Amino acid sequence: MLRSLSYRRLVLSPILRSGFNHRCFSNNFSKSQHDQSIPSAPDWSPTATENDLWLDQLDRTHVELDVYSKDQRFDGIEDHSADDQLYSPEFLKRENVSPEWFNILSTGKMEYKALGKDRDKYIDIEVPLEQFRSLRTSSYSGSKKRPKSTSSNQNFSDLRIINVKSGKGGDGGVSFFRDAGRAIGPPDGGDGGDGGSVFVQAIEGTNSLHKLRVKYTAEDGKNGAGRQLDGVRGEDVIITVPVGTTIKWIPSTNILKEAEEGPRVEVSEDGEEKIIEQITSVNLKAVGPNPENLEYIQLFRNENDPIVDSNWLFKEKDRDYHYEKDWFKKLDKKVKKYDLSCLKEEICNDVIPFNGIDLSEPTKRPILLLKGGKGGLGNIHFLTQEIRNPRFSKKGRNLLDCNFLFELKLLADFGLIGLPNSGKSTLLNSISNAKSKIGNWEFTTLQPTIGTIMPKDVKENQLYLENFTVADIPGIIKGAASCAEKPKGMGVEFLRHIERSKILMFIISLENDPIHDFETLTRELRYGKDRINHKKILIVATKGDLVKDSKKFRDFSIHIRETFHKDCPIIPVCAIKKHNVDKLIHIMNDFVQ
Repeated sequence: MLRSLSYRRLVLSPILRSGFNHRCFSNNFSKSQHDQSIPSAPDWSPTATENDLWLDQLDRTHVELDVYSKDQRFDGIEDHSADDQLYSPEFLKRENVSPEWFNILSTGKMEYKALGKDRDKYIDIEVPLEQFRSLRTSSYSGSKKRPKSTSSNQNFSDLRIINVKSGKGGDGGVSFFRDAGRAIGPPDGGDGGDGGSVFVQAIEGTNSLHKLRVKYTAEDGKNGAGRQLDGVRGEDVIITVPVGTTIKWIPSTNILKEAEEGPRVEVSEDGEEKIIEQITSVNLKAVGPNPENLEYIQLFRNENDPIVDSNWLFKEKDRDYHYEKDWFKKLDKKVKKYDLSCLKEEICNDVIPFNGIDLSEPTKRPILLLKGGKGGLGNIHFLTQEIRNPRFSKKGRNLLDCNFLFELKLLADFGLIGLPNSGKSTLLNSISNAKSKIGNWEFTTLQPTIGTIMPKDVKENQLYLENFTVADIPGIIKGAASCAEKPKGMGVEFLRHIERSKILMFIISLENDPIHDFETLTRELRYGKDRINHKKILIVATKGDLVKDSKKFRDFSIHIRETFHKDCPIIPVCAIKKHNVDKLIHIMNDFVQ
């Protein structure tokens, strides 16, 4: 049988479950009303009395682990997932599209199967790995597979898979004060430093993901030291991305690779062969009002260390020795409330929106993506009337290690759409500051280009015009989207860049059959999702200098009016000779206004 890999190996210890309530759950996912704030550990040379008072307060504190609902980190970030979905399940079923054709890139959403709720009130879901195959096999998932241009401008990437890792918390120190007149004094081990966190920030001025690294790792917190020296906090990492970037959780690339390899045979040390079945899915924990409306993916730490009481760090005497002592058992029971508060904080922070983070606007402040682990407590906190020489401390909390899909959808006022060799790049060069390579062959444009029309690009009498941007994508051919078995050409892979354009500008060459070319483009754009609906449309007829008479243009104009049943501007342009270019810029400015 095919097997499913569970992405959450963490199981709350039976010790944790006994004496404490399970995670509360309500219809609006609110936090528990019975929760109390955890008292802070005393600092600056705490005495045994102060530590006893703190531990007694911990023991009386009630802590509940709630299923988290709404994370304030993502407030103000508009969710465009519904708008960005390309192929609905109803459409796929109606068109009898091959299952291999729809994936996380084509649908814009992660497919899953709800398995029910667990005892902690999380929604168990099963995520098929087949939908992520396109990330490894698509021509735009890796630069080695993408067609190359001889142009020097190859610094563009709109899709990156990035491994992100926060920092681990430093361990608490185990140390004792020493001076000339005393061989061993009171404990003075400092706390460990918190691990560094990973942030993401959308900024203006960039339109490519090519500068992003494959891996981002925040610094671990330093361990506590003697003389009550706390460990240094790990350095944070800020990932800057262009406006229009979406960030989605995906399984690790090792799991995706293993899923593609299929069943395999492993030989143990004693020579016994064991068949390892193919992984077809991963199991996740999700949070939401119901299985049909998931809000967050819950991330977990300590996947290989499920027992919370193993967070103790012992010096000289081992774990078994301490757990045989009644004084340590009483201490462990009280400190477990502190562990619960740390676990609750992690549960609240370690969530990712199920449909991803949509950075469609510049972010004034960096958004927390993965939070670093909390530093462990030093042995200065465990000096009590009963424990005079604590030779133990708390380990730092674990880190988070996740893979994310960074996908860029360029934000431009105009999106240029046309067949290969229709004159899009030539037009873009003539009206903006773009320097696209042009030539008399198909697929000259191998990557999207953004051009900005600024006042300095036009004549003096046009200085009142506002700046606006134009996106040029590779040409679209027949079968680019509608060929279910294998898409043709490359333009469909970049359609994401025109989905957020306010205005679609069709570039139709009069050298060919303009009516036929226009119908081909609209058919591909409407396949699976109507990308034309609710969009302003401007049509530019290029290469008019290559046509002997104006009959083609007149027939094409009549066809456009009959198709849209409204006033749809159409203007003939010769970009090379600059004919009607100024007029076109005025019309574009009116559209933007």
